[in-house]
Amino acid sequence: MVIVRKKKKSQKKPMQFIATCGSGLEPLIQAEIIAFGGNEVTFTPGAVAWSGSLESAYRACLWSRFASRILLQITKFDAPDTDTLYERVGKVLWDEHFDHSTTFAISTTLVDANITHSQYASLRVKDAIVDQFRKRFGRRPDIDTNNPQVRFNLHVNGVHATLSIDLSGDSLHRRGYRTTGGEAPLKETLAAALVHLSGFVGQLDENTYLVDPMCGSGTLLIEAALMLSNTAPGLLRRRFGFMSWLKHDPRLWERLINEAMKQEDEGTHRKLPQIIGYDADPRIIAAARQNVIAAGMREFITIRYSQAADLHCPGPNGFMITNPPYGDRLSDKMAVKYLYRFFGRRFRNEFKGWQVAFFTGNPDLAEMTTIQWQQRHKLYNGPIRCQLLVGDHEPVAERPQLEWHLAEPVENCQAEDFANRLRKNFQTIVPWAEKEQITCFRLYDRDLPEYNIAIDIYEEWVHVQEYAAPATIDPEKAAERFTLAMQTIREVLDIPRSRIFIKTRKKQKGTEQYQKKEPQQKKSNKAAPLYEVREGGCRFLVNFTDYLDTGLFIDHRITRSMIAKQAQGKTFLNLFGYTGSATVFAAHGGASATTTVDLSETYLNRARANLSLNGYGSILHQTVEADCMQWLKTERSRYGVIFVDPPTFSNARHLKQTFDIQTDHEKLLHLAMQRLSRTGVLFFSTNSKKFKLAETLTEEFEVKDITDQTMPFDFSRKASIHKCWMFTFHQEEENESAEPSL
Repeated sequence: MVIVRKKKKSQKKPMQFIATCGSGLEPLIQAEIIAFGGNEVTFTPGAVAWSGSLESAYRACLWSRFASRILLQITKFDAPDTDTLYERVGKVLWDEHFDHSTTFAISTTLVDANITHSQYASLRVKDAIVDQFRKRFGRRPDIDTNNPQVRFNLHVNGVHATLSIDLSGDSLHRRGYRTTGGEAPLKETLAAALVHLSGFVGQLDENTYLVDPMCGSGTLLIEAALMLSNTAPGLLRRRFGFMSWLKHDPRLWERLINEAMKQEDEGTHRKLPQIIGYDADPRIIAAARQNVIAAGMREFITIRYSQAADLHCPGPNGFMITNPPYGDRLSDKMAVKYLYRFFGRRFRNEFKGWQVAFFTGNPDLAEMTTIQWQQRHKLYNGPIRCQLLVGDHEPVAERPQLEWHLAEPVENCQAEDFANRLRKNFQTIVPWAEKEQITCFRLYDRDLPEYNIAIDIYEEWVHVQEYAAPATIDPEKAAERFTLAMQTIREVLDIPRSRIFIKTRKKQKGTEQYQKKEPQQKKSNKAAPLYEVREGGCRFLVNFTDYLDTGLFIDHRITRSMIAKQAQGKTFLNLFGYTGSATVFAAHGGASATTTVDLSETYLNRARANLSLNGYGSILHQTVEADCMQWLKTERSRYGVIFVDPPTFSNARHLKQTFDIQTDHEKLLHLAMQRLSRTGVLFFSTNSKKFKLAETLTEEFEVKDITDQTMPFDFSRKASIHKCWMFTFHQEEENESAEPSL
């Protein structure tokens, strides 16, 4: 009897795979691979390895939301040098993977390797493959570094080399829906990780909102919608690297695609939350809407134009996720800092019951939000170290406005006349300011010749300006009076020294104009602190130490209010824009766009910070560092409202030119009026006491002196601190220039 033994079927050896990824995403991908059927899943920085079937790798290509590439290991060997590398690569039977008609490319990564040049290593691998094809078949495949049909990956760590085929082809972050992006678009894989780590997905339902107030190209919201609808992120891709691989299993892939499409169909029939994205850049909004359509999520995601200033809570239950600017460039850091402050204030004040996920490359600046973060996830956005901060709504009471009060009179006051005048002014001005909700005002303005100072109140701080005494006054006597005045201010207002800031004013000319003062904290290397004050529903940053002026001219309070009313729906130009306070009011009043021009980078940095502090920014609110006269000569746009508030005299050292208000104002205003729309309004102001407006201007334009209308009550006791005119075109000129009606 012959016994026939059946030959045992040899079990297929498990394939070895690696998923590459951004730093910090490894645990997320490990969980995915286990769900895809991977075995022995381990990870090292930037890579997750597993063994398993081809199906686990196909699922990773189709479904992984966090991986960058899926690599199938072909061979491993030691490669102490490039000659050994060439030899070992040549032993692989390459015709099992692709043929001579298929283009290919090699990418190489080296970690502490004996081989030190990655491009040369790639060249040696290419040579080994090409030489084998030429020797065996007489024909060789071509290289295509831009769009190869098959891509191979060489990784050398020390002397240990791993050669793999890239099953993904293009990086998996290229989902296929992004038609265009912003200046620094967030990779889709990282965006998906942020959505996942926020913890929001499991809490979102049809009764909630998901909002991104600075959505950029919409990537965060699209990735969230893909998760919520259970849509495989790879469904939109047209090709993968394995499609030109000779061992590709089309039937398996078709089955997985059909399975994913069925799940997508079921998921998109669910009721999803209301997903809304806002951005302040119209160009980015257009791109985001195109991306949403390309992703098939138009039904679920709404993209709207909105400045951050217009952000309001859309409903009682929701989640906010955003990737705001980081402030990488020094010129942007200050603006971003105060944008974060605005964001935190708006979230804490209006989004009761909401949670927020805030992704930033500048965690220190994120503290400006004053949100209490419950979670911090350390991640990388490219080379930038970042953090995802997760917190919830925790209302913080607004800093209460200080209620000023007079102290009891001091016996034997050495400056009794000054104390009495200060009390008298206080009893008149402070009640008026409280009634009008004005927090920054002038309390005393050289009312008594012996006390030649101005006292301004900025919220809870007192800003004292000492004017130089006349030459006829003994300097020691003047110093004694000033000391008495300061003592009296503290006694009458019941205020500590720490809340008083002192500056000395004197006539300046030439290169002294607007020069930086020696700060009170000269011995410290720290920048002078900026204090936040309020006016007319807006907020401004003031500097009490570095310059003679604080950055907010409080005598122009009414002028700014008039600008806000005129600017609604119009473009606004601020010449000699200083710290942009008029620009902020124009934006707050509804200006469609603003341009602020100044020669000082320092002032423009503050202007951008003031805009950010109030929730305004993007290309619609531009700042231009330029000489206003020169800029006007080349500018071609027209503006609905223009504000011209030049210095009395300035000397631009690096331009070797001077500006004198009396001599140059006529030319300046002619240039400015050329930029005014035919129905527009130009406001012109000057602080020069001897200034006279050129008669030719009143002949050529409609000019109205509005000095009295723009003079605040707290400045009305003295001669006008400024002069102000309103310019428009003559009505008959407008009619003559109009097209004749038919």
